[in-house]
Amino acid sequence: MNDLFAKEPHKPLAEALRPSSLDDVIGQQHLIGSGKPLRMAIEAQVPHSMILWGPPGVGKTTLARILAGAFDADFIPLSAVLSGVKDIREAVERAHATLQRSGRRTILFVDEVHRFNKSQQDAFLPFVESGLLTFIGATTENPSFEVNAALLSRAQVYVLLSLSRDELLALFRRAAAQGALDGLTFDDDARDALAGYADGDARRFLNLLEQTRTAALARKVGRIDSAFLGEVLSVNARRFDKGGDAFYDQISALHKSVRGSNPDAALYWLTRMLDGGADPRYLSRRIVRMAWEDIGLADPRAMQIANDAALTYERLGSPEGELALGQAVIYLAIAAKSNAGYKAYNAARAFVAQDQSRPVPVHLRNAPTKLMKELGYGHDYRYAHDEPHAYAAGETYMPEGLEDVHWYEPVPRGLESKIADKLAFLRQLDEDAK
Repeated sequence: MNDLFAKEPHKPLAEALRPSSLDDVIGQQHLIGSGKPLRMAIEAQVPHSMILWGPPGVGKTTLARILAGAFDADFIPLSAVLSGVKDIREAVERAHATLQRSGRRTILFVDEVHRFNKSQQDAFLPFVESGLLTFIGATTENPSFEVNAALLSRAQVYVLLSLSRDELLALFRRAAAQGALDGLTFDDDARDALAGYADGDARRFLNLLEQTRTAALARKVGRIDSAFLGEVLSVNARRFDKGGDAFYDQISALHKSVRGSNPDAALYWLTRMLDGGADPRYLSRRIVRMAWEDIGLADPRAMQIANDAALTYERLGSPEGELALGQAVIYLAIAAKSNAGYKAYNAARAFVAQDQSRPVPVHLRNAPTKLMKELGYGHDYRYAHDEPHAYAAGETYMPEGLEDVHWYEPVPRGLESKIADKLAFLRQLDEDAK
């Protein structure tokens, strides 16, 4: 009688198709191709500590396992989510024992290393430094922010990329060649849709493929089209880390597209973020910020439209209110651009932060009491509305020593070109008054 408990668990397709050599890896050719760093390290048989930084499902764990095998090293995997200092100590003891027993190296692989705190990272640092452990960390977060500087200085950072559509389709062909599709056929649109749903994530692609196969076998369907995929797949939002690099990279791309006057790109990044689950209220605030930072007084209507879009979203919510945000980024992208006000504010703020506390000129001071009037507060102040052009030519409003400071210099675009003409006219009046 068979022992049910002795049976091997079912391997997910992603695990069953995991590559065992560099030549089997799809993607990351900038690291594993001929003459590239990881292949050269294997060919020279010189292991080194490294951090593999990239989005989920691009082969970080796979590469770590392949490297351990190629270097004939003992492979100790830890997950930063489940492991602590005790596990690190046990790994160090095992590495010592392996070295004494067989002379073999040990590769310590820490998945999601960004989740280790400073003390946990410090715990294995001396053993990396001594050479007892070759450290390979995997992270989806920017190592510059999440990994100790001491560890960063001892590990080479390699950036892994999302798989392209062609690379995902190559993965599809490999799965088919190995009989993983159970005779199912996919039309071109279905394959393309599957690659789109995977969003550059090989693991996700194979999981979706496995879900599709299971549903097709259950329904006795032999040919898969995009309509069938839409019925049987519960496709989550695209890869989008609301607090990590993907988030900040995409908001950066949106902002730069607006600044670069490209409405189509601005719409693309806005809808990508909405599709990925970004909070539209956060996007509303960023859109208002873009209006003030990159358009400013060149087109004051941009601020009004940005604010109105934010209020519209508050009133309508999703999805109706998102249309207002979309039209706002279109307007901001095509509006005249100026960062003159932004630069002037930053310059003034920086100056004040390091300058002394200069007194207000006496003629500009308020004089609500008899004593203040006797002290000359407000004396000789010229009321601009009583002057030609409603401008007191030659009057000074800055503290002593700052009379010739000009932080705000309007650009020759949009309304600011007219503002520049007016400032030039007023400055000429000041010169004439002298």
